[in-house]
Amino acid sequence: MRIGMILDEKFPPDPRVENEAMSLIAAGHEVHLYCLKFGSDSREKVIHNGIHLHRYGVPKWLRSISALAYTIPLYHLMLKPSVKDFIETSGVEVLHIQDMRSARTVFWCNASAKLPVVLDLHENRPEIMKFYAHVKSFLGRLLIYPSWWKKREYEYIRKADRVIVITDAAKDYYVEEVGKPANEIVVVPNSVRRNFYEKYQLDQEIIERYKDYFTILYLGDTGLRRGLKTAIAGMPDILEKIPSAKLVIVGSSKDDDTLKAYSKEMGVEKNVDHLGWQKFPLFPSFILASDIGICPLHRNLHHDTTFANKIFQSMAFGKPIVVSDATAQARLVKKYDSGEVFTERQVDQYVAAVVKLYQNKEHYHRLSGNAKRAIEEELHWEVYSREILKMYAGPLTNH
Repeated sequence: MRIGMILDEKFPPDPRVENEAMSLIAAGHEVHLYCLKFGSDSREKVIHNGIHLHRYGVPKWLRSISALAYTIPLYHLMLKPSVKDFIETSGVEVLHIQDMRSARTVFWCNASAKLPVVLDLHENRPEIMKFYAHVKSFLGRLLIYPSWWKKREYEYIRKADRVIVITDAAKDYYVEEVGKPANEIVVVPNSVRRNFYEKYQLDQEIIERYKDYFTILYLGDTGLRRGLKTAIAGMPDILEKIPSAKLVIVGSSKDDDTLKAYSKEMGVEKNVDHLGWQKFPLFPSFILASDIGICPLHRNLHHDTTFANKIFQSMAFGKPIVVSDATAQARLVKKYDSGEVFTERQVDQYVAAVVKLYQNKEHYHRLSGNAKRAIEEELHWEVYSREILKMYAGPLTNH
């Protein structure tokens, strides 16, 4: 089948899109990807890892109005000519929308083509938007309405022939809230490919840097909703029990200065390394240099229905992970007995979980083995991708 993916961003990078495309290509499908070139008025066709890329030039300012996509139609009107051209010239047999931002455009353009549509929801965007700084700003509150995004999300979920979500919790939510039949929703989490933990280059300097510490690793976006203040607040008590403890934060956000100031306020700035964003190929080295991973997310509808990549990344190297009780991640950690779960924002529970993993070596090694085994046997991308392959192997429309 010739599959047309729609991504209203530049490409690469987008690990989820690339993983899906490469799995489909390996299964014998032909994947054409619509993507954007910001600051250009040209169009180009190239092949990247077997993916036929159709890059369309758009003004730089288009990205800056994307949050208004469901407030005013300008964003979608700007995309419409290129999406229409892609559908007409690529010869694709199905449209696979990567996230909901461009969904209105695709449904507009598909009114005449009448191709089957797959809506791939990378996250619960209407819910997570509520936490974005630009949405919470004075102008944002005047112009950007997450409730309007939710209304459109529900509309396009109902219209789509198939919907892809990240977790079982997300599937349950859309079945209950939207009334989408369960057999039209496919669960495909953002897990790791085997290459991530089987074929990597070790950075010995990172290993040496942390070899004398009990290293607590956080990987990813550092926005305050991710719960890092809980981890920092717990460091004084952790250091009383684990003098060699070091919290290593690999990632960045607009809240970095706030987190650094909080580390200083708590008197643990020497025991917290704020490293900023690091290149992805270094992630295996940071994980191998650590003792445990953490994912202390605050609970909200988005976090309850998604997985952070760091969970799978840490587990792949046999590192137990301490997570908050956000529904999806807590359910996974408990199912595979691969870490500890604490009540969100409860510093004392977080500290107890970390200390338990340090003090009880037998417990630590059992969880470590469970984590690695879970990834190798059930949770790596090549297993999860079977669901999307199964979806494309059968009829795509029930309408």
